[in-house]
Amino acid sequence: MSYTCFNLDIAGGVAHVRFSRGDKFNSFTPEFWRELPDAITEISENAKARVIVLSAEGKHFTAGMDISVFMSGALDAPPENREVAAEAFRHHVKALQNTFSALESARQPVLAAIQGGAVGAGVDLATACDCRYASADAFFCVQETAIGMTADVGTFPRLAKVIPEGWARQMAYTAERVPAAKAKEIGLVNEVFDTHEALLGGVMDIAGKIAAHSPLAVTGCKRMINYARDHTTADTLDYIGLWNAAMLRSDDIKESYIAKSEKRAPKFDELQPVKKGL
Repeated sequence: MSYTCFNLDIAGGVAHVRFSRGDKFNSFTPEFWRELPDAITEISENAKARVIVLSAEGKHFTAGMDISVFMSGALDAPPENREVAAEAFRHHVKALQNTFSALESARQPVLAAIQGGAVGAGVDLATACDCRYASADAFFCVQETAIGMTADVGTFPRLAKVIPEGWARQMAYTAERVPAAKAKEIGLVNEVFDTHEALLGGVMDIAGKIAAHSPLAVTGCKRMINYARDHTTADTLDYIGLWNAAMLRSDDIKESYIAKSEKRAPKFDELQPVKKGL
């Protein structure tokens, strides 16, 4: 499929989603909010790759919500019935939230390669990814505060779980830019690369390492980490036990050891597509 806001290529078990509106700082137009979850869900449900990489063309990763969304009147409430309008707006916000939740829900790990700015909704997107990497010129900004609103599509339920709460509060209250070096220091990004080219090369190398492992084991890791984040240790231990009782595959373990002894890459079965309906 072709998309208006990004290009999608799949090779070597890696799905590469590259934002393609660099001349517009990859701002998120209405089409983006529909296209991204469709693309990610298609990759996830049909097991089309083992890992997903998000990157961007141009100077900046993303400027966040496109100004056209704010200026179109889509966020204005009709004056005749504010409460009914507010109820409908809540569902509109939930649809936007689901765009980034698709990254978190994907069966495959999602890696973000961030150059330049990740502004506003770009922070929401980044925190929904499994791992974030940045070029030296990158910066992060919860811009919503500076334009008179409270961020609502993912920043708050995720940012304070990725970085220390004090830093999440400072970023949100001040809308200040957090440069790449500080982002690494507080745990917002895993690694900082000198250039855009080194960033993408490094992230693709990490993606390749992930893709070389058992897809069943990797999706299990993602599921367990997400579950552990949102549940108690006791609940998570119980869930891991149930997961492995059902899905621990001894053939994959054997293949890992045999491949190592034979000095070759292991071969694993792909995840099966998710069935829809009966």
